[in-house]
Amino acid sequence: MTAPIAITGATGQLGGRVARLLADAGVPLRLVVRTPSRAPELPGCEVAQAEYGDADAVREALSGCDLALMVSAGESADRVDQHRTFVNAAADAGVQHLVYTSFAAASPEATFTLGRDHWHTEEAIRDSGATFTLLRDNFYADVLPAFADAHGAITGPAGDGRCAFVVRADVAEAAAAVLRHPDAHANATYTLTGPTAPTLTEATVTLTAFSGRVYRFVDETVEHAAERLRRDWPGEPDWQYEAWISTYTAIASGVLAEVTDDVETLIGRPPTSLADFARTLRG
Repeated sequence: MTAPIAITGATGQLGGRVARLLADAGVPLRLVVRTPSRAPELPGCEVAQAEYGDADAVREALSGCDLALMVSAGESADRVDQHRTFVNAAADAGVQHLVYTSFAAASPEATFTLGRDHWHTEEAIRDSGATFTLLRDNFYADVLPAFADAHGAITGPAGDGRCAFVVRADVAEAAAAVLRHPDAHANATYTLTGPTAPTLTEATVTLTAFSGRVYRFVDETVEHAAERLRRDWPGEPDWQYEAWISTYTAIASGVLAEVTDDVETLIGRPPTSLADFARTLRG
């Protein structure tokens, strides 16, 4: 009997998409979630309960699984500790191959501060001795509309920096492709991007042209961004403000401008363009 593939984050948008793609293909799965009642009901799927920071629960949830998709946990001050706990517990449970959703240009000194979390997680995975596949996706095109205020303005210190925004559905297809044939992607690192790298000014022009809603980009200084965020979103921890601002400064730095063919390599078609994504936003 084929061991199930463990899918974490199955109640979220990325993990849920991956689970549905694999279930539709008849792949046996074990959905590892914090709240079982929220797990999607999919054919051929088991459900196990575990949080990343609970080593005992992770070991039990992953027992009997050789392959697991590790969707990065939500932003938090202790995310790296949670990730390390999960990785070590997965190794204890006998997981032989971890597929991890990382971030483009992850490094210990990444401009995007949360990219440092991903680098430390990658190191923990390497240190675990498990075979791995790292999916370093760029910022999701899907979040651009959410960055806009009620008037369609996306504001931040990004300047004329470029970003190869990738559509979440393409990342899900790529992850599913890797999980279907993991041996072909052993110890590989992929940088998942869209087909172009627009500036935020260009991106908002495209969104406006194809989505049916008017968007615009408003550049600002880092200092003004810090003042605005603390005024509009009071009471957040300092690391959260820094992360929000560094979303834009990472774009400004140019490190997210690289366009790769990794999405097409994995899913057999070109990545979705920003224009085609924008068309899906029409009501």
